[in-house]
Order: sequence, then structure tokens, then C-alpha cells
Amino acid sequence: MSKAADDGGVPGGRGEPAQQLGGEAAGGKLASKLSASSFTPGWTKVSCPCCASERVEPLVLVKLGQKAVPETKRWLIKLIGAPQKDGGAGLLAHPGEDATGNIIVLSAPRCTLLRATEELGLCKIYHTGEMEAFAYNDRDNFRNSDNMEVFLTSAERQYIIKYELDGLRAQKDLRIPGLPDSCTLQKRDNIWQKLGQVGVVVDTFPLHNPDKLKDLSESWYSGNQLSQPLDKVNEYFGSSVAFYFSFLDFYTWSLLPPAILGLFIAYFSREVQREMLQSVSGSQEEEVQDEPDPLISGHMFQAVFSMLWSTVVIELWKRRSSTLSYQWGTLNLAERFAEPRPGFHGDLGVNPVTGRVEPLFPEWKRDLRMALVSVPVVGLFLGLVVLGMMCFYWAEARVKWLHKDWDSMISQTFLYVPSVLHIVYTNMLATVYRTVATSLTEYENHREESAYDNHLTGKILVFTFFNNFAVLFHIAFFKQDVPLLRKRLASLLIITQLVNQVTEVVIPFLVDRFISAPNRSEREDDPKEDKFRNQGTLPTFPGLFAEYIELLVQFGYLSLFSCVFPLTAVLLLLNNLTEIRSDAYKICKLFRKPFYPPVASMGVWKVAFEVLSFVSVVSNCWLLLLSPRLQKTSQEAGMSGSHLLVGAVMVEHVLILVKVIMAALIPDEPDWIRKKREHIEYTSMQALRQQKLNVQES
Repeated sequence: MSKAADDGGVPGGRGEPAQQLGGEAAGGKLASKLSASSFTPGWTKVSCPCCASERVEPLVLVKLGQKAVPETKRWLIKLIGAPQKDGGAGLLAHPGEDATGNIIVLSAPRCTLLRATEELGLCKIYHTGEMEAFAYNDRDNFRNSDNMEVFLTSAERQYIIKYELDGLRAQKDLRIPGLPDSCTLQKRDNIWQKLGQVGVVVDTFPLHNPDKLKDLSESWYSGNQLSQPLDKVNEYFGSSVAFYFSFLDFYTWSLLPPAILGLFIAYFSREVQREMLQSVSGSQEEEVQDEPDPLISGHMFQAVFSMLWSTVVIELWKRRSSTLSYQWGTLNLAERFAEPRPGFHGDLGVNPVTGRVEPLFPEWKRDLRMALVSVPVVGLFLGLVVLGMMCFYWAEARVKWLHKDWDSMISQTFLYVPSVLHIVYTNMLATVYRTVATSLTEYENHREESAYDNHLTGKILVFTFFNNFAVLFHIAFFKQDVPLLRKRLASLLIITQLVNQVTEVVIPFLVDRFISAPNRSEREDDPKEDKFRNQGTLPTFPGLFAEYIELLVQFGYLSLFSCVFPLTAVLLLLNNLTEIRSDAYKICKLFRKPFYPPVASMGVWKVAFEVLSFVSVVSNCWLLLLSPRLQKTSQEAGMSGSHLLVGAVMVEHVLILVKVIMAALIPDEPDWIRKKREHIEYTSMQALRQQKLNVQES
């Protein structure tokens, strides 16, 4: 690392004139341009002969702050380009226009990419045509391992650059050149995080490839095609984004059966038609029917179907997810004792497990922070949810009294005002809570990135479930007011979808169209550096949290409460058909390209959907118990309320047993995927054993 801090031999340093992109260098030779066909003279030199190439693709842009003087930039370029054995990142760096510019463009040589591929545990196609866990020592036997643009996706190459930058740690105490003496790096400090804290590095983001992006857009949301180009999405944005859109596509088409059933029930069931008219008019009067109602109502059939449908959908998605994971090479991601995440801090010490010198933070301090800070703050926000619910009930009672007194079209319109205001309140509260939850999780100071993500997701899920379903459960289980529950659910389905579309697509589009776009107008002959800078003016992609939350809430509405409003699936299907294209347009056009690590599945979100699937049994059985039809039938049969309750509990247990049996009968992964996974695990074990033998023999 100290060697990397030296200024000698740095491209664009004092010993040689910086080469201009798009012009000629001082020596009269044409400088390299930042394109996929760029030549090596403008980039840092590679230390490995097999990594030398005339083609260097710009992948990542580093934007420097005002504190980054030319001396600092030269040091940083050499640090990035230094071999990993010398404490560097082993990447390729280009200074942009010259040493005084505020950008550094990064790429990665072949050996760095291949070593990181092994560390991440990615699977690639072996010469036999089978997927195998990649091993660096066996790299020549993998197909296309000499062509990184084919061997790795663009998203994987860009993430590996971020992975290497985040892994930079100071090998000894040193001062950052060009900065005051107070800006020093302590041994084992995370260099990239420190550079961000002192204002040297203000932004790091992956670069769009205009040609690939245009091709993806045309095959994704610009045409009339119904299927999604998931392989292209995985290649360009990574498996995290591809898994989200794959699940969105799978879930959307899975809504077709309950939507058809809902339309059938709403059209043929007089009871459902009567209840929907009562919800719209606000009247609770019963109509006299000349013909007797059928023994099994549409509500009962819808409830049982929803409970079984949710299980089948989740189990079939698991199978599809495992197939995609194998296809995208993430089936066997490595589980290793990772370096501390960049945001982790503590007193420098020796890790008792790895023996590495790194920041240490006692577990009891983290537990104390969670108990004394995180839990009370989360409880406070849950209390705000209850407060909003109480205000909703108070307003609901007031407008009902007003409608009863006025009995006009205006007062009838007022009946929906409390629901609309409460939906707006919960959405605003959720937005604030996400920011607070992120700050709380940072304060807890988790060492591993996975622990950080799990705790953050857990906080979000608890609040989301409480925020979106507390009122509905209170209406169903305590107030036992099915008409109010039906009206509330209809309001949520309509208002929430409109609010989401406006906030997620319409507002970002208007901001981009009328505020951001005029400031980043560019021409064909503009320098590459200016085009790269323009990408930095786009807002940062907010992530997939909100998207998964929206789908989870939708799934909850459908599986928990659709029996009181059969048209739930119809409204969700119509919304999601536009959601697919609007989300695709948003990530391609309205935000800068995000970094995403390779993933093997949806992660903790899959568990959340499974939990909702089982909770739906309790919810639907209780709602059926409140059905006037069932209560009337039980009274005519001479059954008491306690007997009816016992019968509902027995039915609930039977349905849970049926769901468990169905989940057991549908394997989580196809048999051929299971065999492939076991084969990958076996070959990886054999390779590790052979590597240990080679070390012992040497």
C-alpha cells in the first residue's frame, strides 16, 4: 500500500504529459478514447501479460471532489492500478481528460475478474457444456474464459470493480497525498470509505452502454411483446434486478386464475352484487330476495381458492427461481467469512477467527443499541400507525353521521375521504420510516453485509405489515364490520395503485423531462467524458425495496381479504400489466445504472410471502365466520356461537394441513436442478481437496 502511495510511474503524473481523450497527446500520437474499442496507452498498465488487450471497456466512473488535487488523483490512480499483492485493487484506471480533471474511469483486467469470479462463487459453463463452480486454477477449461465480455455479464464485471474497491484496506498507516496531515489512513482502514468521508471521492457508479441499453429497451418495454427478455436484463442489470422482474412477471400472470374467478363470482353471485352496491352507496339495507341463495356462496369458494392458490404460486415460484439461478450461474454462491462491510467501524484489533487485523465491535454493544434505541424507535412508529388508525375511525364516524344527516351526493362522496387521507398518511409515514430504519441499522454497526441487509429488511417488513394491514385486521377481527372492510379494501386497491404510479413513474419522469434533461443535453460529437458526466446527473436508483414491498402488500390484500372483495385480483392484474413496463422504463431511463451483487433468489422476501400465505388461512376462516349467510345457516341448524367457532378452528387446521401437504408434494426445485446442484457441490469439494494436496506436496 505504501508502494501504491508513491507518485512515480503514474499515468498522467509529473513524469509524463496526460493524454487527452478525443485529441492528440503531447507526443503527437492519438490518445485512447473511452469506448469499447479503446487502446491501452491511456490506461494504467497491467502487470500480467495474459491481461494485455487492445480493447478496454469503460465500466465504472469515479467522480472526485474539490479536495482531490492532481497529486491526490495521481496517487489514487496508482493505488487502483497497483497489483493486489502490493495492496492495490488490480484494476485499470484512466484519468479522463488529464490529471486535473474530476473523473477517473475504471475497467478491470482478465485476471482480476477471474479471481473475483471464484471468490464470489459464480458458476460458469465448463468445456463439457455443464455449469461448474468457477476455479481460477482451472480457468482455461471454462468456455470463453479468454473473452470477458462473453464470459461475464456487464453487471458482473461492474460489480466486481465495486467489490475490489470496497475491499481496499490500508496495509500500514499512511497520509493521503495532497491532503492535510489530519487526513491519514490507519492500518486496516477501509480506504474507499475513508476517501468518501474526506471528500476525495464523491460518487462511484457503473456506466451505461448506450447500444446495449437501446437494444434492451426495444425488446423490453418499447414494443408490444408480452414476454420479458430476462436473460438480457440479467446481463445488463444483474441477477438481483432480473429476479425481481421475473417474479413480477410470474406473479402477474398467476393473477389470471383468481381474476377470472372474481369476475365470474361478481357477475353470477347476487349476494356479491348486492354487497358491492351497498359499499358504493353506503347503505346497509337488506334487499328481499325471491329466490333462495345457493348453499355455498361465492365468498366461501373465493376464500378456499385464495388459500390454496397462494401456496401453489409460492411453491411453483421456488422451482422457477432455482431454474433461473442455475441458468444465471448463481446456484452455488460462495459462503465465505467475508471482509467487514465498508460501513463497519470499531477499535482496531485481531479477529480471533481469521487472525486478520481489522476493526472490532463487541456484540453486547450492538445488542444494547438494538434494545435501547432501535426497538423503542420502531415501537414509536408503530404507535404512530395506531394513532393514524384511531383518527381514521373518528373521521369515519363523523362522515357517517354527516351523511345520515344530509343524505346527499356530496355527503356520499365524503364517505371515502377518511380512507383516502389515511392512505396518504400511511404512505408518507412509510417513506419517513424507511429513512429512519436505514439510519438505525447503520447505528447498530453490523459487520457483515448480509447481517445489515437482514436487519434492515426485518425492520421494514414489521412496519410494512403493521402499517398496511393493521386497520384491515382491526376492522375484521375487532369491529367485525365486513361492509367497512370491503369499502376500505376497495379504497386501498384503487388509491394506493394510483399513488404508487404517480410517485414512482410520473413524478420522476416530469422531473427528468423538464428539470434534469435540459441540463445534460449532449451531441454526438461531445467528448466521452462529458457523456459520462451526464450519466452522473441522473438520480440514484432507489433500490428494489419499495418494489418488493408493493408486491408483498398486493399479495396480502389478495390472499388475506379477497373473499370480501372478489374483484381484488382483477384490479391487481390490470395494475401489474402496466407496472412491468413502467418499472422497466424507470430503471432504464429515469435513474443511473445501479450496482447489484449476484444473488441466488429473492432472499428474505420469499419467506415473507410464505408467511402471508399461511396467515391467509386464519384471516379467511375468520371472515367466513362473520359471513351473515353462515351465521344464518348455523342459527337455522341450531348451532351456538361456540360450536360455530370450534368448527371454524377445525376447518382452519385442516386447511393448514392441506397447505403443508401441498408444499411438501411440490419440490422446491426440479429434479434435474437438484442433481446439477449436487454435482456442482461434489466437484467443488474435489477441487478443494486437490488444492490442499498440491499445497502439502509443495
